[in-house]
Amino acid sequence: MDASDGCSSANEARPLSVRTKPRSAAAEWTTDDSWAEKEPVTPTARLMENVYIVVTMGIGSPLNIPVFTAGVASQLARYPRFQSIQVADGSSKDGDRRWARVKVNVHDHIIVPTLDPVAVEADADQAVEDYVASLVALPMDPSRPLWEFHFLDLPTSEATSTAVIRVHHSLGDGMSLMTLLFATARSAADPTRLPAMPKQPERRGAIYVPPPRSAGALAFLRWVWSYLLLAWNTMVDVAFFAATVLFLSDPKTLFKRSDNMVFNIRRRFVHRSVSLDDVKFIKNAVNCTVNDVLVGVTSAALSQYYFRKSGNTNTDQICLRSVLPVNLRASSSLHKYVDMIESSKSDDVAWGNQLGYIILPFHVAMLDDPLAYVRKAKKTLDRKKSSLEMLFTCKISELFLKMFGIKAGAFIFGRMFEHTTVAFSNMIGPTEPIELYGHPITFISSSAYGVPQALIVHYQSYGNSIMVTLSVDEEIFPDYSQLLDDFADSFWQIKDAASRLKYPLRE
Repeated sequence: MDASDGCSSANEARPLSVRTKPRSAAAEWTTDDSWAEKEPVTPTARLMENVYIVVTMGIGSPLNIPVFTAGVASQLARYPRFQSIQVADGSSKDGDRRWARVKVNVHDHIIVPTLDPVAVEADADQAVEDYVASLVALPMDPSRPLWEFHFLDLPTSEATSTAVIRVHHSLGDGMSLMTLLFATARSAADPTRLPAMPKQPERRGAIYVPPPRSAGALAFLRWVWSYLLLAWNTMVDVAFFAATVLFLSDPKTLFKRSDNMVFNIRRRFVHRSVSLDDVKFIKNAVNCTVNDVLVGVTSAALSQYYFRKSGNTNTDQICLRSVLPVNLRASSSLHKYVDMIESSKSDDVAWGNQLGYIILPFHVAMLDDPLAYVRKAKKTLDRKKSSLEMLFTCKISELFLKMFGIKAGAFIFGRMFEHTTVAFSNMIGPTEPIELYGHPITFISSSAYGVPQALIVHYQSYGNSIMVTLSVDEEIFPDYSQLLDDFADSFWQIKDAASRLKYPLRE
């Protein structure tokens, strides 16, 4: 999945309102081999070779670049992954790689671009969007740790200034990066303390915790049945995963490229905020989870977009599938890791990628009741909660990589994305406003690129809001702003339906 493959000249010709200054030459790094030999690059990280995470943060004050740079130097750059590069493991004959810790020149990772002043004057929001889009076509230097801060010190409709963080996915998954954010940020209300931690999730179903065994014959039968159901669901899910890798592909729709294995550098990142209280209102009205609501909103939005765009009058539903990454760590890991970092034990934190994958069905259909999308999502997710699919998908890919090499592992990883339609993820963020190195953060928008799917949907909570961010292939979604509007419209339709359900209108 090379980002440079299959990119036509038309993709590269589109003008962007961005001019960047040339970067300095690669620095000479000094590695600490005694440490590096202890830290091999995990199979999951190797499969992330072309995948990058992009986080856009709105800042509620003008940027103080020296202060921000000093904060990065004293905080982020001291964590192992942020001062490491991948090098070939000379002791291995299989082309394995290991992490080598290097000396970091923080200024090489701080980028202050010069934007086109005419474009900024005409539409500052569009200029920032153009700049973030341009990052997809700019390679990162593998001789340095693969992370960057891009600072755009200009006001937009959402913030006084903007910071964009680009991180190679091998450095960490969403859980790792969220741990770093909590450990380096401070509460905006009280800068002397860490941000308030989110409530630890109550994990349900046999995926996470075995069901409790109670006294009585009936309770014992239910306990046994839960394990039988777990085994059956896991076997079915693993069989479908194997079929997906080998031959089972989603139908060709307007959501997919005809050559779905090719990654297109013409990519856009757009976002919209919704109220977390409204999401919880829907959750309580339908008696489901926040994830159920978000998956339901996604299904409703894609349905609205599809039937308007295609002009299809056939109301039969289309079953498509999304790839949903799942954190395999214990539910208490975030709190535990932040405490470890505060105790100067950051080297003991389980950094990197610890992800399994669920292939999650969702439905494109014209449903009269907007809440039906949420109920369908709840039914699907409840079924997935009684399966060990994510463990098997992770272990199967790692096993093939170890036995047959990186090409075999990449084949499985790539086919999983090639034969599905959407990548979907959800991340819990700070529950209160935060500041980063003295800069108040107004919003957080997280996304990624590097997989061949034309659409990535990411939800990120922050304070009392949830940001939906779309990473879209511009060739497939030239009207990506309309697609984002469909997400907002679907959310409000579902909320309105929930309001009528909870508070019926009187005649």
